[in-house]
Amino acid sequence: MPPVSPMLSKSLAAIPAGMSYEPKWDGFRSICFRDGDEVEWGSRNERPLTRYFPELVAAATAELPPRCVIDGEIVLPTGNGLDFEALQLRLHPAASRVRLLAEQTPAAFIAFDLLALGDEDYTERPFTERRAALVDALADAGRSIHLTPATTDLETAQRWFAEFEGAGLDGVVAKPLDLTYQPDKRVMFKVKHQRTADCVVAGYRLHKSGPDAIGSLLLGLYDDDGSLASVGVIGAFPMAERRELFTELQPLVTDFEGHPWNWAAHVDEDTQRRYGGSRWNAGKDLSFVPLRPERVVEVRYDHMEGRPGAGEATGRNLRFRHTAQFNRWRPDRDPRSCTYAQLDQPVTFQLSDIVPGLRARRV
Repeated sequence: MPPVSPMLSKSLAAIPAGMSYEPKWDGFRSICFRDGDEVEWGSRNERPLTRYFPELVAAATAELPPRCVIDGEIVLPTGNGLDFEALQLRLHPAASRVRLLAEQTPAAFIAFDLLALGDEDYTERPFTERRAALVDALADAGRSIHLTPATTDLETAQRWFAEFEGAGLDGVVAKPLDLTYQPDKRVMFKVKHQRTADCVVAGYRLHKSGPDAIGSLLLGLYDDDGSLASVGVIGAFPMAERRELFTELQPLVTDFEGHPWNWAAHVDEDTQRRYGGSRWNAGKDLSFVPLRPERVVEVRYDHMEGRPGAGEATGRNLRFRHTAQFNRWRPDRDPRSCTYAQLDQPVTFQLSDIVPGLRARRV
């Protein structure tokens, strides 16, 4: 019975040997509970997602066994791979908007573990048994609900790690073959792409502790048209360093006149998205202290999200999928040399080549 916390994974630097391997999907982790006509979709934090994905409620009754509990990932497939930004837009408070988005940008579910089937609890069974039962349970699925690929061949997993990023996936998950299902325990393993980039520091937000400590630094990269685009933030600093940074950065403080992100007088939806705001949290504080873009920092990141639209500059809508991590300062770098050209560009890979039938079903 819901809620159930999903089993979690811990990070490794390399893919371990002797396990079962799956692509790491980039979406909303969810456990699906079906009992006849009753369907519930739970989230990683045990909150219900059911109301936001009516198309998946219908898919569960059409494609899943009458009574089952299945762990997986809700994703939004497009012709260019997975679209996490569009998936986030599905979490809308208005029921009418939810229905419209369900028709225009329908989601899919990638199943990768089985917790229960009929009257049987599978959580104490080894993963190899759960996987075999899951394959049989999804024999009638395939339109909106899909079975993730899995392999025990390490070389295949390494190839997936290299290739599937081009479809919006962000690594590989490894599961011990005899692993029982352990809710909220980090007993699986994940290997994600780790890269570095040199970014321009163009502003900061204050820490909640007070007016003399840095909360986060706003990062930018120069686009091919010479504009400085916002790509994310870094913010994991010890408190002593937050105060030292505040003092160090004061000589660079400027006003918005002449600053590349001079949007303070007019904040619209596109500005919020591009310059550090949130389309999904209207109450988020968009204010920051502008800095002359003269300091360069090297950061670690795993994945970029977003794609430029037609007629736009090369990188304008690209930004870090997660909060970047501080690596080191780069006083040797010219800020103007910090461009999108330094970023790795994964080779495009079709979702349907990973999971047959997984493709965009947009209206």
